[in-house]
Amino acid sequence: MPTFVARVRDSQGKSRTEKIAAGSLAQARTNLRQQGYVVQDLKKQDQGFDFKQLKTKFTSVSVKDKAVFSRQFAALVNAGVAIVRSLGVLSEQCSNPKLKQALLGISTDVQSGVNLSEAMRKYPDCFDGLYVSMVQAGEVGGVLDEVLNRLAKLLEDVARLQNQIKSALAYPFVVGFLAVSIFIGMTVFLIPIFANIFKELGTELPPLTQFMLICSEVLRSWRILVLIGIFVGAGIAYKQYYKTRVGRETIDRLSLKMPLFGDLIQKSSVARFSRTFGSLTRSGVPILTSLEIVRDTSGNQVVANAINAARAEIQQGGMISIALQKDKVFPPMAIQMISIGEETGELDGMLMKIADFYEDEVEQAVKALTSVLEPIMIVVLGGMVGTILLSMYLPMFKVFDQLG
Repeated sequence: MPTFVARVRDSQGKSRTEKIAAGSLAQARTNLRQQGYVVQDLKKQDQGFDFKQLKTKFTSVSVKDKAVFSRQFAALVNAGVAIVRSLGVLSEQCSNPKLKQALLGISTDVQSGVNLSEAMRKYPDCFDGLYVSMVQAGEVGGVLDEVLNRLAKLLEDVARLQNQIKSALAYPFVVGFLAVSIFIGMTVFLIPIFANIFKELGTELPPLTQFMLICSEVLRSWRILVLIGIFVGAGIAYKQYYKTRVGRETIDRLSLKMPLFGDLIQKSSVARFSRTFGSLTRSGVPILTSLEIVRDTSGNQVVANAINAARAEIQQGGMISIALQKDKVFPPMAIQMISIGEETGELDGMLMKIADFYEDEVEQAVKALTSVLEPIMIVVLGGMVGTILLSMYLPMFKVFDQLG
């Protein structure tokens, strides 16, 4: 959708410059007038190289951005502010350029008579199927502000869960990066100095020292490009294999069985499934549609297959808990609580309790994982540095023995 630049005068008589996305020049002028501006000049934005447009293209909309927008949008709608005016206010104060551009486009579509959910559907980078479906349910039921508050709570919980996992992985990543950097630095710059000394002494080098000298020579020669090419090729091959259905199922199934991380992945998947599914059903989205959305946002193909099987079971008149139990992906306690929710007719409430429980479990698992990884990474770092030092000192001990 093209962008227009306008010089306008607001209700207080002050001149200002506004940017607006619209289908045509006439539509842009109409939209500005509806916002209470007096249009003084209006022209299409130059489509030459624009750093802001390039920045917008490569900017991503985070879960936190959507959570803040949802909370503020819900407050404005609940206060009786018109949707178009609310979108205009939120777009003005939005700091994310991609979300800001999307809100301007959505505001334009809504002014032309398009439903809010349909307008949001045009911007999948900002609003996914889960978000659009809940907004659509809120529009149909006349409870848009309540749905937006639920969306904000859902997104805040997802963001908190992601931050916990990232915090658990931050320490081993930093320590691992430092360990590799120190190892490469000492191998490239320190070992060659000692190699010249050993060569002048004419002593026979131990196998460990010879191995480290070979590593140093490889890192300082063109052969390092071959190693880099091998790693890059392996990474590309992994991504291509993961894009296939068989590859994704295999890798995701192995990830659930990984020591330390497998339990964390399973619990976070169950928590995300329960929170999302519960929020959708509570907002009035049909169960089959909810399961389809949850399947597409599960993040793990094995979990997605189990959800898809549950959806097929419901279409045939079966129960969700029985279908989820067949693949043995979900823990028994979660299955039992879902079964109780189906029997009592309180499935959404039970799903929320499951999400609360497993989010606490993820938090505890993250703390346990961090406490286990800290000593492991320290030992790895010490082992790498110790190997280099030992490879340099072993020849010295042999020289001392000969002198003795």
